[in-house]
Amino acid sequence: MTKAKKVLFITQELTPYVPETPMALVGRRLPQAVQDSGREIRTFMPKWGNINERRNQLHEVIRLSGMNIIIDDTDHPLIIKVASIQAARMQVYFIDNDEYFHKRQMLSDENGCEYEDNAERAIFYARGVLETLKKLRWCPDVIHCHGWMSSIVPLYVKTAYREEPPFVNAKVVFSAYDEMPQNPPVSNFAECVAFRDASLDVLEASGIDFSSPEAYGQLAVAFSDGYIQGASGANSGLLDFAKSRNIPSWEWLGDDNMGEVYGACYDHIYGE
Repeated sequence: MTKAKKVLFITQELTPYVPETPMALVGRRLPQAVQDSGREIRTFMPKWGNINERRNQLHEVIRLSGMNIIIDDTDHPLIIKVASIQAARMQVYFIDNDEYFHKRQMLSDENGCEYEDNAERAIFYARGVLETLKKLRWCPDVIHCHGWMSSIVPLYVKTAYREEPPFVNAKVVFSAYDEMPQNPPVSNFAECVAFRDASLDVLEASGIDFSSPEAYGQLAVAFSDGYIQGASGANSGLLDFAKSRNIPSWEWLGDDNMGEVYGACYDHIYGE
């Protein structure tokens, strides 16, 4: 079986930058375990407004920043920052933008109301990561996406970016957790997400109801090569959806021997 030697992690949460949650702990432990097992990794997450840049020693990478990403006919500047977790020998890249992330929380505001532009934020995050990877000239074998914020990535890897060198041979894995949007995407979601070969026709052919809150997770799974449940019992509906689409699927793999256990899944998916 062909081994997946390079793994890209696109996560929503990662401790110590955000408070500990099941996703944040996986975001921290899994990349380190996979790296310790002998694979090369890269890790991305959004630069949420509650991340203390000074305490965590984030700094902007000028050579990677400066691109404008157009969503719904509006330019949004892409800012890339980086920090290191010395104990794990891990470097983390942060996707930032003044409108979408600066001084803003994750899914909801301080009053618990979901941001109306969450779909646009997810689109910006996906394109920001993929464009940055092109500049890094790093070609992953497997891309493991965690959480709803990364849900647009599989679509773009399989369509809009499929002929770009970093993604030609890449396989995509998605993991969902309990935290998912309860509100559906904006009414013009399809028009906002459409980009290059990620056309309106492709979105329509996916058979996904974009007026449903389930659209984020289902879109991610539909364009992924594998699905791994993010935490014990998390989002069982998406696990069933993946199986209904004949996508290789695994229930939660646990916390033990993560490098070996997840690595075996990556190798299985990459070898198909």
